[in-house]
Amino acid sequence: MSPQTAAQAMAAAAGRLRAAGVPDPARDARLLLAHAAAVDAARVTLIAPEEIAPEVAERFEHLVSLRAVRVPVSQLVGRRAFYGRDFAISRDVLDPRPETETLIDLALGARFKRVLDLGTGSGCILVTLLAEREEATGLGVDLSEAACLQASANAVQHGVAARTDIWQSDWFSAVTDRFDLIVSNPPYLAAEEMDAVAPELRQHEPEMALTDGQDGLSVYRIIAEQAQGYLTPKGRVLVEIGWQQGAAVQEIFTRAGWGQVTLAEDLDGRPRVVCAGKPA
Repeated sequence: MSPQTAAQAMAAAAGRLRAAGVPDPARDARLLLAHAAAVDAARVTLIAPEEIAPEVAERFEHLVSLRAVRVPVSQLVGRRAFYGRDFAISRDVLDPRPETETLIDLALGARFKRVLDLGTGSGCILVTLLAEREEATGLGVDLSEAACLQASANAVQHGVAARTDIWQSDWFSAVTDRFDLIVSNPPYLAAEEMDAVAPELRQHEPEMALTDGQDGLSVYRIIAEQAQGYLTPKGRVLVEIGWQQGAAVQEIFTRAGWGQVTLAEDLDGRPRVVCAGKPA
C-alpha cells in the first residue's frame, strides 16, 4: 500500500463506512484516525496534509474494519464523553447517551446528600452527580459484575471513589439505606423492539441494559412499587424513559401512590425523564 496523507486516509475510510451504512462516517473516520495516531481529535485537521506512518495506518485500518461491522466508536477508543467528562467504556456497559444528560440537569436542580443509582452500568450518572456535588455520597448497583468493575474504575478516574460504593445487586435486593435521590436509566426497550434497533446496540451492547425481555416497563413497576421504602421523607425518584413511554410510566407511578409525578423533555423536545416524589 502506497503512503497516504491523513486527509486521503480519512476520505477513503469515510467512503468505506458510508457504504457500510454507518451514520456520520466522516466524523467517525476523524475520531478513529485521531485515536490511531494518538492525537486529539481537534488536531486531526493539522496533520491532514502529512503522510501517516505505517503503524498508524495499520491501526487505523483495523479500527475502520471494526467500525464497518458496526462496533461503536466508544468501544473502539475505550471512552465516551458525558456531561463534560470522559468515561471509560467497554462492551460490558451501555454507551452513555447525550439524552441522559437531561436526567443529570434535573437531579442537580435540587439538593441531595445521598444518591442511589439503580443499574449503574458505566457509572456515568452516579459519578457525574458526585463530581458535581462534592458534599454528596452515593451507591451504584448493577446485576452485572463487569459493569460494577467499570463503574468503580470510572469513580476512581474522576476522583469520587471515596464517596462511592458500587455493589452487585438485582435492583433493590442488596440495598438497605435511605436516599435523598434515586436515579435510574433502566432497560426500557420492549422485546419486540430489539430487531429494529441499530446494529451498534443490538450486536455490541449488553442486552440486559437495553431490554427487560418483556414490554419495556417491568423495571419501572419494580421502582414504583419499592422505591418509597428507600427514600428520605422529601426524596425524589428520576427515571429515564423511552420517548414514547411518558404516559405509561407516569401512570405506573401514579397508581403506585406517588405524588407529584411529572414528565420532563430532553433538548429535542421528546419526553425523557419521569420525576416522582413521596406523597405529601
